[in-house]
Amino acid sequence: MKADLKIVPDFEMIICPPAESFRWNTHDYPFFGAKWHYHPEYELHLTRSTSGMMMVGDYIGEFSPGCLVLAGPNVPHNWVSDIEPGKLIRNRDMLIQFSPEWADRVTGLCSELGTIKPLFDDAIYGVEFSGVTAAAGTRLLGQIGEAQGADRIVLFLQLMITLSRNPAERRTLSRLAPTSEPAPLPSELDAAMRYVLEHYNDQIDITLVAALCGMEPQAFSRFFKRHTGHTFGRYVILARIYAACSLLTQTYRPITDICFEVGFNNIANFNRQFFKICHRTPSEYRRSAHKIGMEARADPFHTMRAHAMAGV
Repeated sequence: MKADLKIVPDFEMIICPPAESFRWNTHDYPFFGAKWHYHPEYELHLTRSTSGMMMVGDYIGEFSPGCLVLAGPNVPHNWVSDIEPGKLIRNRDMLIQFSPEWADRVTGLCSELGTIKPLFDDAIYGVEFSGVTAAAGTRLLGQIGEAQGADRIVLFLQLMITLSRNPAERRTLSRLAPTSEPAPLPSELDAAMRYVLEHYNDQIDITLVAALCGMEPQAFSRFFKRHTGHTFGRYVILARIYAACSLLTQTYRPITDICFEVGFNNIANFNRQFFKICHRTPSEYRRSAHKIGMEARADPFHTMRAHAMAGV
């Protein structure tokens, strides 16, 4: 039997030039830094060419040219292109990276720029842009690379304003924010959610949970839906599927075992709910996660040699 596989993202140190408030860059592919990784900075990432699979937080999905994603601080991410072995794609990616402190300074500069904050709040889950927003963001991102001095700051502000303007043209990717500070919750809601996360693999009785919160089941159902946007039953399913995603990513355990371990009673319902939420089967999710997690790690000296060749 294969040993359990732990896919832990690598830490990347981002060094911003002293005379610049944020870092703009392009990457070829393959590139030693193109791997499953995280860093404390925000990253706005544009894929200019190739298609493949991307993983942002616990989200796995397809990408194609024009894919524009903003990943928040410490959100793991990677884009794996489907290309022939040995082929090099020049300037596959264009990106900017900036610190949370810089983001705070921007949103606190004046009241008008406070409208950007919801965008940064969403980024803790990773967000993908579409439509007019993605097209305009792509154009501004390219202009930043050609600008210098104060013009770069003006373009950065235009870019953030453009990306924040239409929430309908951005979607959150990951289900949970691994490093975000939880917002204050009503004590009843906090108790209910903690109970689910601690007992998701058991049979959960809404009557019992409602009683723990000092409420009648019907009142609790309305209360839970109003505060979370999900029915209580839906939230339980989401918690179970999230646990399954973690096990599929981190272990080689049989999918049937995982199904029952996270609280489902039959494999057919598990597969149906998993596909509905993740848009792929559990086996497809596992294959994609393992491919992304292990990409660029087959040679343990790859990064060392790349630094040496670059004269670092």
